[in-house]
Parts: sequence; C-alpha cells; structure tokens
Amino acid sequence: MPRYQDDADDGVCTVMIVDDMRENRDLLSRALDGRYRVREAGDGESALLAMEEDPPDLALLDVCMPRMDGFELARIMKVSPLLSEIPVIFITGLDDIANKSKGFSLGGVDYIIKPFEILEVQARVRTHVSLLLARRKLKQHAEELEGRVQRRTLQLSSALDKLKGASLDTIYRLARAAEYRDDDTAAHVERMSRYSRAIALSLDLSHRTAEAILYAAPMHDVGKIGIPDRILLKPGKLDPDEWLVMKSHSDIGKKILEGAQEGFLKLAEVIAWTHHEKWDGSGYPRGLSGKGIPLVGRITAVADVFDALICRRPYKEPFPVEKALRIIREGAGSHFDPRVVDAFFSVRADILAIMEEHGERGREDATP
Repeated sequence: MPRYQDDADDGVCTVMIVDDMRENRDLLSRALDGRYRVREAGDGESALLAMEEDPPDLALLDVCMPRMDGFELARIMKVSPLLSEIPVIFITGLDDIANKSKGFSLGGVDYIIKPFEILEVQARVRTHVSLLLARRKLKQHAEELEGRVQRRTLQLSSALDKLKGASLDTIYRLARAAEYRDDDTAAHVERMSRYSRAIALSLDLSHRTAEAILYAAPMHDVGKIGIPDRILLKPGKLDPDEWLVMKSHSDIGKKILEGAQEGFLKLAEVIAWTHHEKWDGSGYPRGLSGKGIPLVGRITAVADVFDALICRRPYKEPFPVEKALRIIREGAGSHFDPRVVDAFFSVRADILAIMEEHGERGREDATP
C-alpha cells in the first residue's frame, strides 16, 4: 500500500479530498482534520499531479467536476502502478444505480451521496482506513515471512549441497575400492562420471537426470570386486576362459546394486549391467543392440572407453588423447551409439577440461 515520505510510525494516514466546490472541501477537511493528514485539490488534473508526486493513502473524489471528473480520475488511478492500490470513496449527488455501478466498476470502495452527514463520512473513512492499515500489516507480515522462508530455503539448499557433496565423495570412495584392485587410478571413476554428465547434458537430458548419472556412473565397474586378482591384474591378454570370468563383472555389479530404493542406485544398476553392450549387438552380457541398450548404458560406454584408452592399465600403456578421440569417432555405429558420439564431441572442450582437472600423475605421455 502506498505510503508517503513523511508517514509516521503511529499509522497516521493521509486523505486526499478532490472536489471543485470550496465549501465541500472545507466541510470535509474539518470533519477529518485531527484524525488524518488532509490534502485538497479543486479539480481532477491538479489532484492527479499531486497524487503522483506524493501518493495519499485514501482518496475522496467528487464525481461531477469540470475537465476531468471523478470517474475519469479513478480510471486513471487504477491503471497507474503508483496509484492503483489507493482506495477511492466517491462523494456525489448522483444518486442512481447506473452511476453507483459505474463507481464500483472503476474500483471504488464506497459511494456516499450528497448532501452527506459528517458522522457518516467519518465512519466510512474510519472503516476503510482500518482496512488499509490491516492490509498493510498483513503485507508487511507476508514480506517478513517470505524473507524468513527465503533465508531458510538458502540454509536448506546449502545443507543439501553439502550433503550431496558428501554423498558423491562417499560414492567415489566406495567405487575406488572396487577399482583399486584393477591397478586403475582413483581419478578414473570421477573423470568418467563427469564425462557422462557432460554428455547427458549435451543430449538435452534434464539437469536432474544428468546429476543422477553423475552419482550413478562411478559404480559402473563395482562388479570387479568379484573378479579374482589373477585375472583382473593379469598383464597380458586373457584366454577365453579368463575373458568369460572377466565379463561376469557386469552381472556381479547388477546383483550388488539390485533392489535399491534410491533412484540413482537403480540407475547405477542399469549402468553396471549395460555399459559393455555395443551398438551393433556384439557386446556383453546380453548382446543388446541399438536403442535396446538403455541410454545411460550407451552414454557411460563412451565415457568409460575414452578414459580407459588414455589411462595406463596392467595390459597397456596410455594412448595419446588424439588417438583415443579417433578411436571413439571410429567406433560410432559399431561400438557406440552415433548420437552419443556426436554429443561427446560437441562437448569435447569440457571433456578435455575434466581430464586435465581430474588428471593423474604418470599420464604425461598420454597428452597430445
């Protein structure tokens, strides 16, 4: 509710009287003086200028005035951002239904017929001043409440961010426990999960889904915890029987994660089971192909293979980044979903930035 510049803390309000008859203004001023700050105007145009310069809390408008009558003044007030909330009481000799209806349709809160009784005017003004003060207090209370809610929301958001950060850190550490025996680095699970989120966003998946992938992807190889060291750490090529055992880590990972209630853990189960499937159907464990492979499996396949290529493994030295990128590009349509490969390359700069930020010592020879 508009207040004026010198409005006191005691709730004293200003009433603007607009009437072209001096005797009416004097009579109304005497009736209201002492209870409110009273200002006067003898026509609609000067009243509008005065109100725009210093808005009152309540306006008493005569309807029949030259040039700009009270109805026109009220209409202008109601479309003005500065004046639209000022309550208007019409005081007029037009005692007919049509004019009363027009006054209320223009936003008037009351309609007093001349010749008026002083006590009636005082009572009507007192009622509407009480209402506007109540609305003002209610608005102030709502603003204070909104401020408290916003502060509390920021506190909860900060706490949630800390909790999410701690949760993600825990996930990385648990995933590293499985990866550690593979002579892989702790940074691998963090890099590939961040690659996966970047790819997901490039595919126009929602931020919520991309965040879930960030939390789920680190557990893609959790099933390796069930693979014997003699196979997992073998420096040379695996024989057919050993390869069969190695491939079982996808099923083991699914069994470890299945039955979870948390959404991202359900997603982790899908990723663990499907990230070794290939677009052409030659992958494992089920030989899925094309869009029969869940999208999260197709996304993490690209992220995992790229990072595996640039990392040192028991059976190979790290590849230069440009060679790894070329292998990913060449795998589109056979190993990888072509659309996911395109998404990967559309965020290539982000991928390389993640690689550098979360890099590891001993991979200097893998840089281009």
